[in-house]
Amino acid sequence: MPLEQWSPDSWRKKAAEQAPVFPDALALADVERQLASFPPLVFAGEARKLKALLAKASKGEAFLFQGGDCAESFAEHGADNIRDFFRVFLQMAVVMTFAAALPVVKVGRIAGQFAKPRSDPMEIKNGVALPSYRGDIVNDIGFTEAARVPDPARQIMAYRQSAATLNLLRAFASGGYANLENASRWMLGFVKDSPQSARYQELADRISETIGFMRAIGLDPESHQELRQTDFYTSHEALLLGYEQALTRIDSTTGDYYATSGHMLWVGDRTRQPDHAHVEYVRGIKNPLGLKCGPSLKPEELLELIDLLDPQNEPGRLTLICRFGADKVGDHLPKLIRAVQREGRNVLWACDPMHGNTIKAKSGYKTRPFERIISEVRAFFAVHQAEGTYAGGVHLEMTGKNVTECTGGARAISEADLSDRYHTYCDPRLNAEQAIEVAFLVAELLKAERLQRPHAEVAAE
Repeated sequence: MPLEQWSPDSWRKKAAEQAPVFPDALALADVERQLASFPPLVFAGEARKLKALLAKASKGEAFLFQGGDCAESFAEHGADNIRDFFRVFLQMAVVMTFAAALPVVKVGRIAGQFAKPRSDPMEIKNGVALPSYRGDIVNDIGFTEAARVPDPARQIMAYRQSAATLNLLRAFASGGYANLENASRWMLGFVKDSPQSARYQELADRISETIGFMRAIGLDPESHQELRQTDFYTSHEALLLGYEQALTRIDSTTGDYYATSGHMLWVGDRTRQPDHAHVEYVRGIKNPLGLKCGPSLKPEELLELIDLLDPQNEPGRLTLICRFGADKVGDHLPKLIRAVQREGRNVLWACDPMHGNTIKAKSGYKTRPFERIISEVRAFFAVHQAEGTYAGGVHLEMTGKNVTECTGGARAISEADLSDRYHTYCDPRLNAEQAIEVAFLVAELLKAERLQRPHAEVAAE
């Protein structure tokens, strides 16, 4: 049966989960008109380049590292925060690249990750019920009636913050900050006395020795841009569809529609209904897409969604971001892999070990035990090894700051420690130290996978 004709606004005819209700429809329409006249944040050619890289990752010739904040905020937008995040991101990518001998595709949850789905439309504190906070692009985190009213003007603020963030990220990625010669200087102060700092310092020293050797034989990093700059892409959940539609543009070179709010957009586990608005919107844009896959997703449902989102079976188009929980991976992931393999679909498999491992501590804080995060990553790789497929990526909620939001890790953060520096606007994030620890684990697993599949190493060369 042929698909219905698509247009950037065809989603408006469908039911939409997690959609905020704006009380002033005229003000919302005016904001969307303004956004539609603004310059694009990213470009179609960049999205196509990312798709080509993701196609390599789907074949085991590269690895996707996707990570960033749970929900960006207006209050914490600053150059230092962006720099610290980017520095940790680079540290992690270098760890993975050097140990695994694979290119790492760098995709941040940044410059657009403002909207958040919520399990409950209402939040109750001390007997008072107010609409839930849905991200700074929708309403304010303050627990007052006025703060929780959806305000369309916040979309303009989100656009401008995204533009400023992208500007700084592009400068960092191409202006010398990403130079591998800086590897030994990429240590954050609070990592220096960590149990894992010696491992990273050893790796940094090895990179410095390698670059010294390259210089000695005439390969100067200044004349080889691959050594002094990097490609960095942005992604976010396509949740606020009016905003996404306003930033949808026709590419002048191909005539195709692209979302210009970010290079890669994903559909969440709560909004992946095949006949609803979010799937309808993303199926028509040509960006690479992500699809969150939780434990409630059945194999036949996944295949239906793949048919909708990637009817041409295009490598690099669709990344399946698996978020089961450490104790559920073995029960659910093999069934999905076998169904996809049976149908011959070209997808990239990525592990989100964060969202299925959220618990509530006795103190009331939401947290994620580090050992569960590690366990899910290990289980994800083990299942792919057993099925003969590629564990192609990891998707983390993380920050460059020294927060105490996830328990465990090298410093053994306890539930009692959570209140020290619990700064997230929504879900608990790995701090810089914990994130680098995950990177070392992923690097070890990738190296083991590479050694078992020598053809993948040859392809990467």
